[in-house]
Amino acid sequence: MKAIIASLALAASNVLAAPLEKRAVTDAQILNYALTLEHLEATFYAEGLKNFTEKQFEEAGFTEPLFYKNLREVARDEATHVSFLTSAIKAAGFTPVAACTYNFGKLTPKTFIQTASILEGVGVSAYLGAAASIANKEYLTAAGSILTVESRHNAFIRNALPQSPFPQPFDVPLDFDEVYSLAAPFIVACPSSNPALPVKAFPALTVETKSMPVPQGSTVQYEVAAGTKLPSGPLYVAFPLVTGPVFEPAQVDGDCIKAKVPSGANGPAGESYAILTTSNSSVTDDNTVAGPAVVQIYAPYLI
Repeated sequence: MKAIIASLALAASNVLAAPLEKRAVTDAQILNYALTLEHLEATFYAEGLKNFTEKQFEEAGFTEPLFYKNLREVARDEATHVSFLTSAIKAAGFTPVAACTYNFGKLTPKTFIQTASILEGVGVSAYLGAAASIANKEYLTAAGSILTVESRHNAFIRNALPQSPFPQPFDVPLDFDEVYSLAAPFIVACPSSNPALPVKAFPALTVETKSMPVPQGSTVQYEVAAGTKLPSGPLYVAFPLVTGPVFEPAQVDGDCIKAKVPSGANGPAGESYAILTTSNSSVTDDNTVAGPAVVQIYAPYLI
């Protein structure tokens, strides 16, 4: 798991050399943003099921009854989401984005499921974070119906690893750039005809702590992407939550960052996201230095 997250973060620093300027987001752009993520997920599952057989998953330890059948259902759902969003965007009179070229790395059946867990978690956070920006109520309902299915996918995958399928009482919303920073490492290139999206990737933040999940209150070590200029003054590691981000002071030693995981019954748990920032009161594009990094944290009730 650590190797997967580290490789993704490293790749993120090489994506989008000329980030697009942030601007107001329209419903059409939000739908294409969602379609961009669904294309990625649909391609990921299609390639995985093409590369690995049911027997190979069983040999990797995924032996629960109906596991492979349910995995195929997840793949079908993602392909259906692509078709649905493509049709909705065309019906609204806009041009839908086409699938990009992706690189998911050299995966085994186990690392495929571990990567699926990351993608499903990011998908849940993406829809949840975008919801407040959707103006059209019909689009909002459609996005909500996809969100609930993505959340069930996430629970199914996490349970298979095995990890807590519902590690906290609230899922974590992420904004457009935070989500894109997590998705960008998988994207090699997109068709030039695709409509531009108002998103950018932040510099990568890599988790260097070897053993995950980690308990709340433990210290996690991170590394910023090579060439990232750290601002002078105090830095903090923020963990977004639905009730607002929680912060811990960062200890900086060159490119190495250390910070504790916040504690609390409703604190970060499960697939969580660490963001290096100059603020200890809010997280914005302007004060984000690097990240998010994916941090797997024990659910408090399991400790």
